[in-house]
Amino acid sequence: MARELRVPEALTALPAPVRWLALPVALTCAVVVLVGSRGPAEPGVEVPQPGGRAAGYCRSLAAALPAELLGHARKDPSPASPYVAAWGSSPRTVLRCGIDRPEELDGDHAADWSPSVDDVTWWSQKLADGGYRFVSTMRAAYVEVTVPAGAAQNPFDPAAALSGVVRVHVPG
Repeated sequence: MARELRVPEALTALPAPVRWLALPVALTCAVVVLVGSRGPAEPGVEVPQPGGRAAGYCRSLAAALPAELLGHARKDPSPASPYVAAWGSSPRTVLRCGIDRPEELDGDHAADWSPSVDDVTWWSQKLADGGYRFVSTMRAAYVEVTVPAGAAQNPFDPAAALSGVVRVHVPG
């Protein structure tokens, strides 16, 4: 026995074009609300693809990285990768392990300030937005720490705080 579909009176009182558009408009609004509720998209972080021993060193480093860095909780970008870690929210400090050797190390910036902490030498580069990029040198894998302006009281502090764990897990 077939069941009869009953349309509410409020809908039958509407002109036909309005009734026909009601469902598509409602579905479109639902999609907009769902997509909009996800919040702003996370800024993209390029994930390195190290090979060989460098990949192993980077995975070992990732497992040993702290859950907190200078009072900022670790909040890794999505999708998760053993080669990328981040602390804080906005601005946030980002570590990438297994990056390619920076071309700048061969150019005018090769002589830029390169402090050493715990036997890890960090080549530094001031970024256009006022932040800094630090890259470990003379190690089996290049480790990059990007510190945007305002992420730390002293831009070098995050790299310095990570030096010990880098030294232990990425041999020189």
